[in-house]
Amino acid sequence: MPLAKTVKINKCKVCGYEMVGYMGKCPECGAFGSFEELSRSSEGSTSERRPRADITRLKQIKTSNSQRIKTSLEEFDRVMGGGIVRDSITILTAKPGAGKSTILLQVANDLAAKGIKALYATGEESTSQVKARADRILKNISDDLYIVSDNSMDSVLGVIDQVDPDFVIVDSIQTFVLDSFPGSRAGSPTQTMECAYELVKVAKSSNKPRMVFVVGQMTKEDELAGVRALEHLVDTVLVIEGDSGEELRTLFSTKNRYGSTGEMGFFNMTEEGLLSIDNPSEYFMTRRSEGSQVSGSALTVVKEGTRPIILEVESLVSHSFTPYPSRIGEALKREQLNTLISILEQRGGMSLYDKNVVIKTTGGIKLKEQSSNLAVIMSIVSSVKGKAIPSGTVFLADVGLTGEIKKIPSLDGRLREADRMGMTTAFVPFDASVKSKFENLSVKRVRNLKEVIDTVLK
Repeated sequence: MPLAKTVKINKCKVCGYEMVGYMGKCPECGAFGSFEELSRSSEGSTSERRPRADITRLKQIKTSNSQRIKTSLEEFDRVMGGGIVRDSITILTAKPGAGKSTILLQVANDLAAKGIKALYATGEESTSQVKARADRILKNISDDLYIVSDNSMDSVLGVIDQVDPDFVIVDSIQTFVLDSFPGSRAGSPTQTMECAYELVKVAKSSNKPRMVFVVGQMTKEDELAGVRALEHLVDTVLVIEGDSGEELRTLFSTKNRYGSTGEMGFFNMTEEGLLSIDNPSEYFMTRRSEGSQVSGSALTVVKEGTRPIILEVESLVSHSFTPYPSRIGEALKREQLNTLISILEQRGGMSLYDKNVVIKTTGGIKLKEQSSNLAVIMSIVSSVKGKAIPSGTVFLADVGLTGEIKKIPSLDGRLREADRMGMTTAFVPFDASVKSKFENLSVKRVRNLKEVIDTVLK
C-alpha cells in the first residue's frame, strides 16, 4: 500500500482558488493577500488513484428515438431545434425584466400538465413571489410542478433526489453555493462553475437523464455574468432580447448542440406571460388600405433561420440645417446605410448631401441580409419623392455598387411567403430563377436601380 503524502497548497479565502506556491494577487478573483496555506493528504501517486473509464465502440452505442420533448410554445420549440433534448443542460440569459423566469415557468407548467414532473429551484425569490407570478400568467397550475426556494446547491440536489423530476430549472446560477467551497461567495467563478458541474451530472446521469435549464444573469455589456467557460459547459445557450418598455421579445440561441443557431422565436410580453407570435409576417408589417398609403415604407422578405418573414422598412428623409447631415440606421449598421445612400446618389440620380436619413424596421428586427438592400433604398426614394409605394409590393434583391440588381438566396421560399400574405407584385433580379407558381403574386424582373425607381414611382 503506498504511503500517504502531505501536500502544501495555498487557497484563496475569497473565491476558493487553489494553487501550489504563493502569489500576492489571486489570478481568479483578483483579491490581494487572500491566500492561506493548507495541508492536504495525498494517498499514492496520481496514476494509482486515477479511476478507470469504460471504453465502448461508437457503433455499439444505442441512441434513443424519443430524445426531444415538445412543448405547447411553438416558437420556443423552434429555437430549441424541435423540442428539448432529455439529457441536456441549457442556460438562458437576458437583461432584467426580459422574461427569463416567466418563459421558463410557462414551459415547466406546460410539461407538468403533460405528466412530466418539473422542479423550479429559485435562489432569488421566495416561494410566495413565484406563486404570485404563476397565478398571474398560468391558467391552471399543474400538480406535477414543484418549487424550492434556497440558495444552497446541496439542498437543491437533495430535493432532486427526493422529488425525482424530469425537468429542472435553476434560477439563477449566480445565486447558488456549494457547501464544499465555504471560502467562496455566491456568483464567484469557483461557485458558479462547480454548481454548473453538479447540474451537468444531474442532466447527463445514465440512470435518469433530465432536462436542466439554468438562468444566467447578464452584465451591463450584454454578456453572461461570471466565467465565459460556463457557455462551453452547457449544450444550449439561449438569449432573450427586447426592451422592457416594449412588448416584443426575441428568443434565439448562440449555441445549440442539437439544432441550428440561426432560428429565432418571437413573443409578445403580456399580463398573461409570453405569448408566441406564430405568424411573424403579420406582426412585422403594417396593413394599409389603398387610400391610406404613406411614403417612406417598403416591404421585403428576410430569412430568420429557416423561416421567411415579411418585414416593413421605414425611412424618414428631412432637410439638414447643419453641414453634416445625420445618418441613423436603427436596423442596420451605419456603414451599410452610408453605402446604400452613395449607391442611390450615384446610380439612382438623387441628391442627399443636405438630407438627414433615418432607417428603422417595424418591430426593431435587425437587417442582417443583403436581400433587404433594395427595399431600404426604395423606402428612401419613396420618402424623398413623397410618393407611396403601391400596396402589395415587395422588393427581393441586393443592389451592387454598379446599381445592378443582384440575386439573393432562397428566393422561391421568400416569394411563396409573399404570395401567402397576399402580396401582388415582387421585384426580383432579371436573371433570377423562379420555379414556384403563385396565386396572387406577379414577379417583375429588373436589371438596375434606375429601372426599379422609374417603374415603381413614375
